[in-house]
Amino acid sequence: MVRKAVRMDEELAGRTRVEMVIATIRQRIAGRSLTPGAKLPSVRGLAASMKLSTSTVVDAYERLVAEGAILSRPGSGFYVANQAAPFALTEAGPKLDRAVDPFWISRQSLEAGEADLKPGCGWLPPSWLPGDGMRRALRTLARSDGAALADYGSPLGLPPLRQLISRRMGEHGIEASPDQIMLAESGTQAIDLICRFLLEPGDTVLVDDPCYFNFHALLRAHRAKIVGVPYTPSGPDIEQFAQVVAEQRPRLYITNSAIHNPTGAALSPVTAHRVLKLADQFDFTIIEDDIFADFEYAAAPRLAAFDGLDRVIHIGSFSKTLSASARCGFVAAKPEWIDGLTDLKIATAFGGGRMTAELVLAVLSDGGYRKHMETLRQRLARAMTEVSARLKVLGITPWLEPQAGMFLWCRLPEGIDAADVARAALERRIVLAPGNAFSLSQTATGFMRFNVSQTLDARVFEVLGDVLRKRPEER
Repeated sequence: MVRKAVRMDEELAGRTRVEMVIATIRQRIAGRSLTPGAKLPSVRGLAASMKLSTSTVVDAYERLVAEGAILSRPGSGFYVANQAAPFALTEAGPKLDRAVDPFWISRQSLEAGEADLKPGCGWLPPSWLPGDGMRRALRTLARSDGAALADYGSPLGLPPLRQLISRRMGEHGIEASPDQIMLAESGTQAIDLICRFLLEPGDTVLVDDPCYFNFHALLRAHRAKIVGVPYTPSGPDIEQFAQVVAEQRPRLYITNSAIHNPTGAALSPVTAHRVLKLADQFDFTIIEDDIFADFEYAAAPRLAAFDGLDRVIHIGSFSKTLSASARCGFVAAKPEWIDGLTDLKIATAFGGGRMTAELVLAVLSDGGYRKHMETLRQRLARAMTEVSARLKVLGITPWLEPQAGMFLWCRLPEGIDAADVARAALERRIVLAPGNAFSLSQTATGFMRFNVSQTLDARVFEVLGDVLRKRPEER
């Protein structure tokens, strides 16, 4: 009986090791480090690297062959099947605790009830947005002709709105004619279209570390190889950036150059110049996400302004300052790329959202919008000061004091795991944004992003204080 039990334990352990190999290969395929047609490591090589027996690896490979994930070529080895299994975003990245998973943060924020607090979300409270201006615009739109309410819009987008965006971009030193601007449903859709237009599966894309976590999700959806570069208060660490570019030869670099998400930093002119020189030297394109432009007091350097929209694609959105319900963004790029992006937009979305574009145009054309933004910037500045001071009392210190915007990127007290804090806070109906959700390298365990406009309720600080005082095993 003892021998039988030992054999059963050995068989169970063997199956567990086989499943471990299968999971490893599946993750490499999903993460595009093994692309369709690529040769898998040899049985002996993988067995040695994973410290397993060759029979365990053979068993795992045979099971993967049986399910169609890989192919066996006698005398040659094993290869990734050309027809990949349905793509699952959750398998494309590291297996993280859901508290630090970008989808978890997004879902908790979007599905939160009215009584829930959302210091970890990325938007303003409804009461901070220009509700009166939106209502006036809606009444004006209701009286417009039937085409504005019922017809498809041009795939390039409403001409008067593109003209207005062109003028607004000029205020930041970016020269773009209306024909170089295409409207999109949001900044997120703009990036998605650009990735569809420029990327092939397996292409390398550089991101800041930390960066907006949905960049990771979008790029994984396009099966790109994502490489992170540490971010500093003046932009990417330029020495490491240069080294990574030379080694990885990326197709794209995606960043916020003005108000960086999540850090609140701004790109310096010196760093911008170096980044553009490297883009020219190594032939990669830059996506400059500028959705926080209207929050600035003084305009930070724009890569698109220095570059003239040659290697830089500039995107923006009005979801943060007008309404997240009226989704409207834009892409500005060189004319030949706008032509290709417009065709792609027709293929994936057909016409433009004319009614939303008309609504956004009406609000932006109203003199009340500029007054709203002046008030909003002042309100955010007061909130930034108040929230920063109250967090410091708890031992939570800002990485830097941003000049504008809504985000504070903060370091928690030594030894505190932000994921543990987020889980404990969620039990008390507070949604937080732990640092590793923004970090490709998973080196932001002790950081957290706070949206100051959503962090003014005293309950946030009460819960944070309670959680931080608990021992690790109690959180």
